[in-house]
Amino acid sequence: MRMTFRWFGEGNDTVPLRYIKQIPGTDGVVWSLHDLAAGEEWPMDRILEMKSLAEKEGLHIDVVESVNVHEDIKRGLPSRDIYIERYINTIRKLGQVGVKVICYNFMPVFDWLRTDLHWRMEDGSTAMFYGKSVIEGVDPRQLAATINANPAFTMPGWEPERLLHMEGLIRSYQGVSEEWLWGNLAYFLEAVVPVAAENGIRMAIHPDDPPWPVFGLPRLMTSQANLRKLLKLCDHPSNGITLCSGSLGANPDNDIISMIHEFGDRIPFAHIRNVRRFGNGDFVESSHRTSDGSVDIAGIVKAYHDIGYTGYVRPDHGRQIWDESCRPGYGLYDRALGIMHLLGLWDGYQYAKSTGGDRGHDD
Repeated sequence: MRMTFRWFGEGNDTVPLRYIKQIPGTDGVVWSLHDLAAGEEWPMDRILEMKSLAEKEGLHIDVVESVNVHEDIKRGLPSRDIYIERYINTIRKLGQVGVKVICYNFMPVFDWLRTDLHWRMEDGSTAMFYGKSVIEGVDPRQLAATINANPAFTMPGWEPERLLHMEGLIRSYQGVSEEWLWGNLAYFLEAVVPVAAENGIRMAIHPDDPPWPVFGLPRLMTSQANLRKLLKLCDHPSNGITLCSGSLGANPDNDIISMIHEFGDRIPFAHIRNVRRFGNGDFVESSHRTSDGSVDIAGIVKAYHDIGYTGYVRPDHGRQIWDESCRPGYGLYDRALGIMHLLGLWDGYQYAKSTGGDRGHDD
């Protein structure tokens, strides 16, 4: 597996590229042009600027997260063809600079949901928390205000300009079925996947976070059965999955290890993180150690090792530790610790394989 680190860009991230380069085993940044709204065509000069910044530090830009999908595409409006054409033009430009994977999502209105970005853990660190009862009773506008309370760190998927028309967007989805949304996703994939393939790029959809309906909005990427349906919807190697153990792992019914074995050759990009689930439906993002959460991280890494996984990986969210001032979930320290834990597991499985032993996957 090829380890990467998400980076939000110069002037938009507390972690310098030179620090990322110093994390052992990490050779690339997962990036995007976060100031551009969904539906805009990416300018080539901005893409080349990002490539130049990364390559000066010896880092690649093989993985983009995200080229956001405009809501008109998700809603199947007549204007979707305009936005799909812009998306296709962006794919072609990214192919020209060597991008190999585009991570995207098809979640209506919200990319992800948390109710507390600084939930206090027992050890004094903080992490992003989901309170089920809070979500059930909160006004979405109030939630948006909470997430954007610190203007210094815009949260991906919750950019203020994107939420200006949030109420109208939510209303536009009310009463629609999942099958309706599946049809709009199929239309999008039929248009973009052939272009991605022609340009050496694999599309990799991100699971819904959390993997269940919220605010009455339909959700698709929630389970193994639905991921299977996605791959059949457009049966092409360039139609793939960003398998996120944290998003899917919030539902105890999801078997991530089984998904890795079933979909392995269609997972060009993986997010590996842990969550601790509570009996009332709440969950909090924990460290990457299996014993600190509810997701079998050691077993997940072993599954990737067992299938000979050669795709891209990132540690995904981390806690805020050691008084680091950073974008919630995206500091340096805990994600670097996560990388070392994941690579340590991988090295252990490599060693066991080379010596003919298998010590299991306790950690």
